[in-house]
Amino acid sequence: MSRLRVESFAISVDGHGAGPAQSLEQPLGVGGMAGGTVFHFVTAGIEAALARAADAANGLDVRLGGGVATVRQYLRAGLVDELHIAIAPVFLGAGESLFTGLDLPALGYRCTEHVPTVRATHVIVRKTS
Repeated sequence: MSRLRVESFAISVDGHGAGPAQSLEQPLGVGGMAGGTVFHFVTAGIEAALARAADAANGLDVRLGGGVATVRQYLRAGLVDELHIAIAPVFLGAGESLFTGLDLPALGYRCTEHVPTVRATHVIVRKTS
């Protein structure tokens, strides 16, 4: 059975996955990290998108891509099995926060690993219930 994973999702120390003033020219906001990823959109809802991805994965794990709002939707629905967060040693001060409105322990999530490095602290959060 496929598991839904978020891999290497970068946030600032103050919890922002995107800086302020997001625009087409600066999709991650002022101070955010440059991308270049191409996304394919499913408009029938997150469950339909996950079902399509799981079918395509043919039993392998599914990696969730997208921004803060997308990851937050899947977390709120309890659909993420594992979340790998890379916490960068920088403050954005404002922007789109990954944890706004989420009570991860109440949703069944626990921090199961954390590894500090010179450039980031890596945290693994897993659904335990």
